[in-house]
Amino acid sequence: MIRIRIVLYSSSLVLNLLIITFLVSNADESDNIAIYWGQNDNEGTLTETCATENYSYVIIAFLNKFGNGTTPEINLANHCDPSSDDCTKLSTDIKNCQRKGIKVLLSIGGADGDYGLASTDDAKNVSGYLWNKFLGGNSFSRPFGDAILDGIDFDIENSNGKQQYWEELAIFLKSHNTSTQNVYLSAAPQCPFPDGQLGVTLDTGVFDYVWIQFYNNPGCDYSQRVINDLLDSWKQWTESLMTGKVFLGLPASPAAAGSGYVPADLLCEIVLPVIRMSSNYGGVMLWATYYDKQSGYSNSIKSSLCTQQKAHECGGNDCHQKVDGKLNQEKVLHEIGGNAVISDKARSIEIDGQEKS
Repeated sequence: MIRIRIVLYSSSLVLNLLIITFLVSNADESDNIAIYWGQNDNEGTLTETCATENYSYVIIAFLNKFGNGTTPEINLANHCDPSSDDCTKLSTDIKNCQRKGIKVLLSIGGADGDYGLASTDDAKNVSGYLWNKFLGGNSFSRPFGDAILDGIDFDIENSNGKQQYWEELAIFLKSHNTSTQNVYLSAAPQCPFPDGQLGVTLDTGVFDYVWIQFYNNPGCDYSQRVINDLLDSWKQWTESLMTGKVFLGLPASPAAAGSGYVPADLLCEIVLPVIRMSSNYGGVMLWATYYDKQSGYSNSIKSSLCTQQKAHECGGNDCHQKVDGKLNQEKVLHEIGGNAVISDKARSIEIDGQEKS
């Protein structure tokens, strides 16, 4: 049990949550950011994306056809034409990113596509394909040339609610770990818990990163200036996942998703100080590169200066927006599950949270 006590000797009830950011012992001042790349012609090259140095992970999206007898197929918008081996030119870009210490993963699945696994043998075959074509294996033809990706991302959204064999695929992929290469696995479940596609698969405990999609999911994403649903869902996820780092998945601009966009100032002042208290907090995942390029959202996260006093750092977002126009002490504490104890001489705030080993 972590008990944090903050005593404010001001008569004001306005709580400056940056104090919490400073005092919480396991708060990470430098948030890792994961970003999806590959689905918009105007997002720039992979090399340009990594050159911003805002991201720790870049996820190439998508391999959206595979399994069940389907010929595997990559869809990267107009970045390259896989049918003519044109995507081999990405080899240089991938290596450029990796030289900067950025992990590059391939996302399989997506919202649109033709994919699924028919059996354990099918899962094993898909694992072999991914290992030999994109990871550390060998193949006469490799879609991205001789570049060796760091891992595979599971963005399973379109398999008719069937969870069969995804866990086998994950375990088969992890079995390819060698003394020279670790196959990193990530997953992008929807925020309703448990995820209908990957719930069983995540229980395997083999995933290194889980970036939960807190968008396009009314009921557990941020909407109408209400953050309770998001924080409650985050708590449920982080307390249930025993392995790996958990990332808050968000749209990088209002145009990036139908719901779930969190204004940058609210993210920096309220959401991040709270979720950083989770022992398995990993950072923020953004959808996607094009929208981040337009909004500058990742700049706001990296700078941690998105406040009223630093409005110009918010990448064009409205930095003056507050929850119901003000940050009230009791309201914020209610939203983060704490209790306010206000004395005559001092304003004492106790926030209780649990730390997992």
